[in-house]
Amino acid sequence: MSATLHSIGDNADEQELTDGFHLVIDALKLNGVETIYGVPGIPITDFGRMAQAAGIRVISFRHEQNAGNAAAIAGYLTKKPGICLTVSAPGFLNGLTALANATTNCFPMILISGSSEREIVDLQQGDYEEMDQLAIAKPLCKAAFRVLHAADIGIAVARAIRAAVSGRPGGVYLDLPAKLFSQTMDAKAGEKSLVKVIDAAPAQIPAPSAVKRALDVLKSAKRPLIIFGKGAAYAQADDEIRALVEKSGIPFLQMSMAKGLLPDTHPQSAGAARSTVLKDSDVVMLVGARLNWLLSHGKGKTWGDAPKKFIQIDIEPKEMDSNVEIVAPLVGDIGSCVSALLEGIDSKWPAPPADWISTVNAKRDENIAKMAPRLMKNSSPMDFHGALGALRTVIKERPDAILVNEGANTLDLARGIIDMYQPRKRLDVGTWGVMGIGMGFAVAAAIETGKPVLAVEGDSAFGFSGMEVETICRYNLPVCIVIFNNNGIYRGTDVNPLGGDVATTVFVANARYDRMMEAFGGVGVNVTTPDELKRAVDTAMDSGKPTLINAVIDPAAGTESGRIGNLNPQSVVRKK
Repeated sequence: MSATLHSIGDNADEQELTDGFHLVIDALKLNGVETIYGVPGIPITDFGRMAQAAGIRVISFRHEQNAGNAAAIAGYLTKKPGICLTVSAPGFLNGLTALANATTNCFPMILISGSSEREIVDLQQGDYEEMDQLAIAKPLCKAAFRVLHAADIGIAVARAIRAAVSGRPGGVYLDLPAKLFSQTMDAKAGEKSLVKVIDAAPAQIPAPSAVKRALDVLKSAKRPLIIFGKGAAYAQADDEIRALVEKSGIPFLQMSMAKGLLPDTHPQSAGAARSTVLKDSDVVMLVGARLNWLLSHGKGKTWGDAPKKFIQIDIEPKEMDSNVEIVAPLVGDIGSCVSALLEGIDSKWPAPPADWISTVNAKRDENIAKMAPRLMKNSSPMDFHGALGALRTVIKERPDAILVNEGANTLDLARGIIDMYQPRKRLDVGTWGVMGIGMGFAVAAAIETGKPVLAVEGDSAFGFSGMEVETICRYNLPVCIVIFNNNGIYRGTDVNPLGGDVATTVFVANARYDRMMEAFGGVGVNVTTPDELKRAVDTAMDSGKPTLINAVIDPAAGTESGRIGNLNPQSVVRKK
């Protein structure tokens, strides 16, 4: 345990002391924290230096929101809480966006922020960056704690870790006022105050009666379907999930971040027949997926007229019946629930009716065949399908690479076009559909996994976190960024009817994002055809060098709001 030595009195024995800085670092190290993502500044500048000197890897970003996104996706990839460190007030608020997004997506993350002095904040006397950060954080995360005494640091860190990963994972806020860091205490007492968290996320075993109910409903199905959400990918119960699918013979859909749990090319994958299976299925089993807006809340025309019975596996009991009746709720952790179901699926389990399987397969094959020519189009400038067709081949040839994806059309189309082959290799905007996750996710994916990263970005989405290309170059990370540049948000052809300023969705025409990367010592490439794009990405992935490829897309390509244009209200009133 690192500490300083102080002499108490002229002839007294030297008493070894420790302080808040060392206790926080020691508490994190004791619990296996190896990396901190953050932005240095008052009052946590020295903390970052000391953590680095103590052997923790400290990755400094250019903006706290991106550091927070990195910590969040680190939590998703490792099942251990990702740590984000920020300064007070504005820095805390920047990190809070990522913390709220982590909580919504069920990613385990801890936001640690320095804060101003309590006695001044509470009397609102105008301290430096004065803000009651704990009160602001509480509604937006799973738990929030403030530490006022050095002796409580060990317990606080332990509580934060347990809160982040137990049950349904989420974000936790830990408030550390500036005075805490310099508080001293006896080093031996400090060491005893630290807590190593035991069994932070214990298995939650489903009730046998619930398992039997779910199996009975599944067995009764004439047109069954399994839907996997990112919770199923997070669970790392990959072998059990594959066995469940293959022993049951049931077609499956994978939500975007669940893609690759089983290969999208698996014979039971119904990804290319999504509309058909949602509309025509009669029993649907949800595994780590929620019936939120991404699944049309389980009702409406998306789900057709066929009566539906839902089975739902989730660790959170309150998730059941959130939008529609769940006839067979199965509450527990996904690994335990899937294993329990497997015990009931033996050699006598009835295969799904042949007419259902043939209907699904026929629709899937028809849609794949319809899409194929569009993906082979080698035009200049490119459209989205031609460019994504090239990247589809890249991932097929490099299934171990991690794909980060955000944008409007860039995201919507990539979800359906780029097949994934391994779990937790596709990272995207998740439940909220937010833009700006790209560079933070890319940095953490490279650091936590050591795998090459391909970040496919819309030009608008890239703008939210683009300055982090300097961070990628500074740490020499194996990240290849491809920007689909069509000169604007959705597309680059809108016109301001009054003249003057450009339209609100239009960017600088023919911008060269690749030159940004060159400015920081990375590799920049400008491409105009799918063939050039494929060659440039292959070169980047082979080299492992930080690379940014500016992919020139037809400015007229792209649709308003991508595939969720129905969520974007349009005025029907026209001024005379």
